[in-house]
Amino acid sequence: MILNGIFLVVGEARGPVLATAPLSFWGGYDPESGRIIDRSHPALGEPLAGRVLVMATGRGSSSSSTVIAEAIRLGSAPAAIVLSEPDPILVIGALVASRLYGKTCPIVMLSTAEHVRLARAGTVEITEDLAAARAVLALR
Repeated sequence: MILNGIFLVVGEARGPVLATAPLSFWGGYDPESGRIIDRSHPALGEPLAGRVLVMATGRGSSSSSTVIAEAIRLGSAPAAIVLSEPDPILVIGALVASRLYGKTCPIVMLSTAEHVRLARAGTVEITEDLAAARAVLALR
């Protein structure tokens, strides 16, 4: 199945899907270990490195930009993040990491219906359709 999304941060990625509740990277994610550390989060302890994080939106704190940028620098960030609502805090962190470190964590936005389909997938490959200026998500 192919889904079409909108890039908030352009890039290519592939990995297993982790669909979960919104996450605050500030206080909820440890960039050193690459694991979710928010004790109230349903995915507590889950590693994000190499996975495609699927959630409706991020969960607050402007400091999350710093944490996601540091995780990208360390290589512990998700392979990509897919949202159903735009999240400028995550976008800023990913853009800063791209600029400062030359490392990318694509961020894609899908419609709510397509977001639900992606959440059920095992793995996804995200590529760029330059002609149509869109993100293409191939579910497996």
